[in-house]
Amino acid sequence: MIPQIADALEAEGITEPFPIQSLALPLALTGSDIIGQARTGTGKTFAFGLPLLQRSQAAPGEAKRPRALVVVPTRELAIQVAADLTTAGKRTGGRILTVYGGRAYEPQIEGLKNGVDIVVGTPGRLLDLEKQRHLSLAGVSAVVLDEADKMLDLGFLPDIERILTRIPEERQVMLFSATMPSEIVSLSRNYLRRPTHVRAGDDDEPGQAITGNIKQHAWRTHQMDRPEMLARLLQADGRGLAMVFCQTKRACDKVASELKERGFAAAAVHGDLGQSQRERALRAFRNGKIDVLVATDVAARGLDVDDVTHVVNYECPDDEKTYTHRIGRTGRAGRSGTAVTFIDWREIARWKLINTALGLSFAEPEETYSTSPHFFEALGIPEGTKGRLAVERRDRAGLEAEEVEDIGDTGRPRGADREPRDRDRGGRNARGGRNRKRTRGSAQAASGEHDTAAPAEAPATESATAPARRRRRRRTRSGVDVQRDQQD
Repeated sequence: MIPQIADALEAEGITEPFPIQSLALPLALTGSDIIGQARTGTGKTFAFGLPLLQRSQAAPGEAKRPRALVVVPTRELAIQVAADLTTAGKRTGGRILTVYGGRAYEPQIEGLKNGVDIVVGTPGRLLDLEKQRHLSLAGVSAVVLDEADKMLDLGFLPDIERILTRIPEERQVMLFSATMPSEIVSLSRNYLRRPTHVRAGDDDEPGQAITGNIKQHAWRTHQMDRPEMLARLLQADGRGLAMVFCQTKRACDKVASELKERGFAAAAVHGDLGQSQRERALRAFRNGKIDVLVATDVAARGLDVDDVTHVVNYECPDDEKTYTHRIGRTGRAGRSGTAVTFIDWREIARWKLINTALGLSFAEPEETYSTSPHFFEALGIPEGTKGRLAVERRDRAGLEAEEVEDIGDTGRPRGADREPRDRDRGGRNARGGRNRKRTRGSAQAASGEHDTAAPAEAPATESATAPARRRRRRRTRSGVDVQRDQQD
């Protein structure tokens, strides 16, 4: 490894490699194709990132064309990978660009025009930029597929294949994944040349994908008591940053709002927020301005933050993979952590499947309340703790202290001003109800009529005192007016 990269890592206190790095680095530096398999939080980014940085310095190539490509499934992971590569390459002068959806195209296009060595991006935006001829893949000599199993889950496999077909045949391909479903194996056979499979840990065996230094708890709780339990849990001794996972966006907003009302520095991250709002919350969390991040599974991958000591599954995850990736946000890189799962009685059947798949010991979760002595004892919560944070302990700056970056969001967040689309041709709104009221102006605008003959100020008294005109109902029989026929 070149001295500039080693010095940059040493300055960050990184001197000893993790197992996946020890296995992958010697192969990657020689240009071999690799299939890397390791559990979350074990340093996979540097396992492929350091060889890319070194290759970008040694390869002659054209100055402006990217020489390496890293494809990731989520925006958050793209940001994290780019940040790690920037840290390792800050003394090499390597140019790293992050591209993903939800942000304006212009800054990304400008970055490509100025020249870049490594591009980190999500499949959709990479293909968009390539189709628009802003991104040239002709000079790419190394490509990395990170979190390949997650990209498969999100339906990105066709996009990945399109990207690989646009890269020159003479290239190095490194594929990293926590699991190896059949589709990933097929992908490696089609696009990798004699790859070496390196594996750190037995991730395919039940329970082995979860790091052993995470202390896990699972309790059967009641919906009405969960906010109080969570608030007391967050006051446990030694608690650093915490992540709370919810199943829905609405639940995220509700939990974050309740925590803020109880005095905690909390923020929500989910798909209905604009990209700038999501990045603002993540920056505030990394910078310590907030210490509780309430998220859907959009943040379960790609978020590597130091000092996350507690992960709380506010609701039971869908399956064992989701559970693994959620609690993997703590106990990273050899640190210890605590994972707590709240389970409602309606979720017991789902939890038992997770428990069996991972070989855990919580087949029958103990019924637990916010006042249960074993709850306080297991988590180290001081005796007498209530569900509101004491005023003297409210020392975080909060989300408001983090500025919103203007990134030119291409999506529109929930609640943004926009033209309503309530009516269809049948006169019904988007919620299925009939639009019963319409102002005169809107009715005229819809019909193309303009009231040009009416005076500027109509006499109100005349319209108010005029007798109401009686409407006559016309009765017909076989097309003949019955009343007129009778009169005749």
